[in-house]
Amino acid sequence: MLSNNIIKNALISVSDKTNILEISKTLIKNKINLFSTGGTAQILKKNNIPVIKISDYTKFPEIMDGRVKTLHPKIMGGILRRKDKDQEIMDLYNIASIDIVIVNFYPFEKAQDNQNNKTDYVIDNIDIGGPTLVRASAKNYKNVIIIVDISDFPNIINSIKNNTMNIEKRFYLAKKAFEYTASYEKSISEYFIKQNTLKKTNLENLFPKEINFYFKKKQDLRYGENKHQKASFYIEKNILSSGTISSAKQIQGKMLSYNNISDANTALECVKEFDQPACVIVKHENPCGVAVSTTLQKSYLLAYDSDPISAFGGIVAFNVILDEKTAQNIINTKQFIEVIVVPEISISALKILKKKPNIRILITGKIQKNTIKIDFKRISDGLLLQEYDHQTIDLKKWDFVTQRIPTKQELEDCIFCWKVVKYVKSNAIVYGRNQTTISIGAGQMSRIYSAKLANIKIQDQNKNIIGAAMASDAFFPFRDGIDSAASIGIHCVIQPGGSIRDKEIIQAANENNMTMIFTNKRHFKH
Repeated sequence: MLSNNIIKNALISVSDKTNILEISKTLIKNKINLFSTGGTAQILKKNNIPVIKISDYTKFPEIMDGRVKTLHPKIMGGILRRKDKDQEIMDLYNIASIDIVIVNFYPFEKAQDNQNNKTDYVIDNIDIGGPTLVRASAKNYKNVIIIVDISDFPNIINSIKNNTMNIEKRFYLAKKAFEYTASYEKSISEYFIKQNTLKKTNLENLFPKEINFYFKKKQDLRYGENKHQKASFYIEKNILSSGTISSAKQIQGKMLSYNNISDANTALECVKEFDQPACVIVKHENPCGVAVSTTLQKSYLLAYDSDPISAFGGIVAFNVILDEKTAQNIINTKQFIEVIVVPEISISALKILKKKPNIRILITGKIQKNTIKIDFKRISDGLLLQEYDHQTIDLKKWDFVTQRIPTKQELEDCIFCWKVVKYVKSNAIVYGRNQTTISIGAGQMSRIYSAKLANIKIQDQNKNIIGAAMASDAFFPFRDGIDSAASIGIHCVIQPGGSIRDKEIIQAANENNMTMIFTNKRHFKH
């Protein structure tokens, strides 16, 4: 009987056979016997690599078109055996210990991604034996080396050669194996949920009775919200689209922090709202300067001039390629910038920005509108889920409630401010004119104080507000907010409406010859 005290036998059963010949040759060179299933065994034999077919070892053929291959007591016993308890039963049934298991699964995800594939074909690509082998091997990691990622093989071959695989490495491989099976099961579960969509209500589709998330670590971060907090950045396992912070590549600058990523995401999602060249500057997850213009250079300068004090240490996002002129303006303003987020950057622009090597530059690739369906927030021992607040501008659903209707310019300014206010923390007030923010009041417990905060910024910077638009993320509970806006020169207001005092609010606007739009949708951002 083969000894089970040393690494002697390996089982290989892989769907993706990349590098399997090199690995098999290495195992054979180290006097490790190979057991394998039909398809893999054929390839090994064809390349003159000695291998024992599972069916020859178990004396039971692969049946049902290969659907049953490895689910046999001699296989599972060889994997699950315990050195201190099971030798007698292994000898009785002539069971060989299996010391290494190398497995990857049927390509279920590829099968389901192809829209031409029928449901039966996709389901036929659900691996049964593979996950069983992996789970059994990982459970018995003290006695079995489980490899689900071929890239791990070079790192452990020396340990295999010397029969010195330590428990820490074995545990790490077992952890990785269970992550692999969990991800695989999740993709299958999501496919069945998707196929069952028509049988459920919309609410059930959005919010199932149980949810599971699977993310992989992209990178460790400098620190969390504060320097004493450690932090890491995790992303979805399979990111299919470009144009997100999760898929972005950093090409310059210091290591990212937790706040950098959070602010960069707000800046990027806000700048996506605009079709013309736009710039968004964010500080502490709030836009502090936003502008849309005919060129990116103008957009940047307008956004920066909107609030240069708050822009210090901010995150800057653009929605088109960063050009040389804009890059030079960034240098000329001497703005301290933490991160620049941009879909592309010209070689000349990058050369200019290298003068400030600490600026982090994130390249997102092609900008695409957000298709997220669900947004969630972690709380103690729980999770809050809601539909993502997608923005649609539909004038047919807006109510023009005042005696005076907006001019073309006023309407454009209202639309611009409404797009921006969605990304400002509640209570939120945005003043804007000519598609440029003039002042922003954010995060106050009272809406009137958000407006007062915006007014203070105007006074401190001696800004001209006459004729500007004002957006509020929620309704005005009292007319004082409207009267205050009129007193500084606001001509048009856009807000959700819905207050029990809407008539008083409208009357206040009429008395001040203002135009007002009710969107019938609010944009709280807590």
